[in-house]
Amino acid sequence: MQNCLFIGVDVALKGNQFCAMNFDQHIYFNLKFPNNPEGNEMVINKIKDIEDKFFFEKVIIVMESTGMYSFHPACFFSSNEYLNNYHTEVYQINACDFDKYKKSFHDLEKEDDIDAYVLADFARVGRTKSLYPFKGSQYIALQRLTRQRYHICKELIREKTYILTNLYLSFSGLISLNKNEMPFSDLFGATSSAFLEEFESPSQIIESSVEELINFISEKSKNHSSNLDNKITTLNKAMHASYRLDQTAYEPINIAIACSLNTIKFYQQQLKNIDKTILSTALGLDSNTYNILLSIRGIGKVYAAGIMAEIGNIERFSHNSKLAKYSGLYWKRNQSGEFDSQDKKSSKKSNKYLRYYLVEATASCVRQNFPFIKDFYNLKYNEVTKHQHKRALVLSARKLERLIFGLLRKNQYYIPIDSVQNSKNN
Repeated sequence: MQNCLFIGVDVALKGNQFCAMNFDQHIYFNLKFPNNPEGNEMVINKIKDIEDKFFFEKVIIVMESTGMYSFHPACFFSSNEYLNNYHTEVYQINACDFDKYKKSFHDLEKEDDIDAYVLADFARVGRTKSLYPFKGSQYIALQRLTRQRYHICKELIREKTYILTNLYLSFSGLISLNKNEMPFSDLFGATSSAFLEEFESPSQIIESSVEELINFISEKSKNHSSNLDNKITTLNKAMHASYRLDQTAYEPINIAIACSLNTIKFYQQQLKNIDKTILSTALGLDSNTYNILLSIRGIGKVYAAGIMAEIGNIERFSHNSKLAKYSGLYWKRNQSGEFDSQDKKSSKKSNKYLRYYLVEATASCVRQNFPFIKDFYNLKYNEVTKHQHKRALVLSARKLERLIFGLLRKNQYYIPIDSVQNSKNN
């Protein structure tokens, strides 16, 4: 560490501030360069001038992780041919970690040259030893896709939630039904959407004959619907229980409903398109990691791709607790004396994308009756009377995270206990 060149980079859209120092805190330069390839080449030339005079064995570059702004500089310096001769390591650090370290300095102002100095000093004192260096853009394409999928899913949920307000105004009886009483298996499916677009008010549905409604459902569902008589009875019951609006109010509300339905259809189609691209991209990366994740029953191809894209190289995590903190599946202990609070807040300084894919994969494992997760989910579900599903799901996601960590670190596929016992018996 004493014969290293430490460089802190304060990244911004138009220009990056670079501070280069040695172990004795001697600053060679603290200058701003354009955030483009030409500006980065200027930095390389400055480093060459220093290296010609002082002969450093290693170069450590630290920058704050600022999303897309820090990505290109990190790629440039980690793959630069000249810097690679000096075993260069590039680190992107969490903004919260940087703020905590900066607080150890007294009376510092918020300026670019000061932030770059603190980042360089962060590397100088050895705080990068627990971090994993940036390894280029091998996962960026897949990560962009899986994060875009997360964004689309959130927007889809938001639109579905919003449309319910308009649906309740026009068809309050339908929205009031329990899930197991609904005449349609999916309120936003093809048949249900056709109903909501075709019929303007509950009265129109009630005034339609049973034969007309049966023919309509059969046509829109392509003859896949069963128990049509029960569906029609439930539907008419819901329409009779609906509030009636002034006739002039139905048309604008129905236009709003149709707009939301079209938006939902668009998002659903985009999900199908992006899922196909995710699958083709994932196969071109670390197929071994991908196949290990797929060996766990319930983790589908898309969820496996999302988890793989966010974890990257499992070697960056020395213990499953570090992966749990990174994914947000970690709860701070609140203990004092003999008191140990049962209410523990989850960590918010985490990777929300990894948390999303782990929780979604857990829900899929529960639906697929994967015993390792399903049994634990049932155990946690029955422990409390409030928030049963959410609590059990997140705790089960923590258990799944430990399983994934163990399999990836050992580089082995998941083998069901039954298969192990059968092989021993044979």
